Amino acid sequence: MKPVEQIKQPILKEMELFESKFKDSMETKVPLLNRITHYIVRRKGKQMRPMFVFLVAKMVSNGKFEERTYRGASIIELIHTGSLVHDDVVDDSNRRRGFFSINALWKNKIAVLVGDFLFSKSLLLSLDNDDFDLLRIVSNSLKDMSEGELLQIEKARKLDITEEVYFEIIRQKTATLIAACCGIGAASVGSEKDEIEKMRTFGELIGIAFQIKDDLFDYTDAKIGKPTGIDIKEQKMTLPLIYALNNASKKERKWLLNSVKKYNKNKKRVKEVIAFVKEKGGIEYTTSKMKEYQGKALEILNTYPDSEYKDSLLTMVNYVIERKI
Repeated sequence: MKPVEQIKQPILKEMELFESKFKDSMETKVPLLNRITHYIVRRKGKQMRPMFVFLVAKMVSNGKFEERTYRGASIIELIHTGSLVHDDVVDDSNRRRGFFSINALWKNKIAVLVGDFLFSKSLLLSLDNDDFDLLRIVSNSLKDMSEGELLQIEKARKLDITEEVYFEIIRQKTATLIAACCGIGAASVGSEKDEIEKMRTFGELIGIAFQIKDDLFDYTDAKIGKPTGIDIKEQKMTLPLIYALNNASKKERKWLLNSVKKYNKNKKRVKEVIAFVKEKGGIEYTTSKMKEYQGKALEILNTYPDSEYKDSLLTMVNYVIERKI
């Protein structure tokens, strides 16, 4: 059994019901919008975020589950989907999970409006049910995501990202939404503030480890059998590169920055940068940091009694750093 299927086992019924509830949450009277939202639902990914919501909710409450938990998962998935639609416009990307992106099929103007629609549906789903606590969690997450993207854009222009800034960017861009999933999971079943924050921290730690793993893919052998170097081409300063810069001589540092600034589209130069990062120990250092965050997440999980939900979350934490894609 694949790890994702294994993780899903204790919440299979809930996930099936969630799919129909999520589809209903996007219904509208505009035929064009319905065509687009149906297309979005058909090309769904692994749905890791609702899985986090459901597993955390069940773990902290000994299997308890409420309608609010479904709403919490839908709120998160609407925000996540809207942000992906907007990301594809910002990045001028034509593909998403092997399918054409919304902007590729319906152009940028419609894609931006669809993203706005999904955000507004998320807010209304909260407000119509007086889920103000869930709304606060997800609104903070959306604020963080926007700030993280803008911080990365600002720093990419100067290539002056420190390790501290790197972690702040990935905390805001990626980890904040997984943190919100876990916080909402706990909040949806009536947990106390301390426990909600504990689960939010758990999600943040996993989210950071997840993004570090993503950044490592740029320096390891991809399915095509060679390093991709996509982050270097896009002038993204990730942890392996930051570590190599911090441990380079003045001459090497100048060459490295010049390579990323001016020769980032040159395949030969990109390969040389990847080789330099590996030589300086950037991969080993980054891997150790990823495992550090994984370890902290496991420490939090181990404060809970054994259950099938805890087991699934343990598998999830390990899957995050062991996945091949």
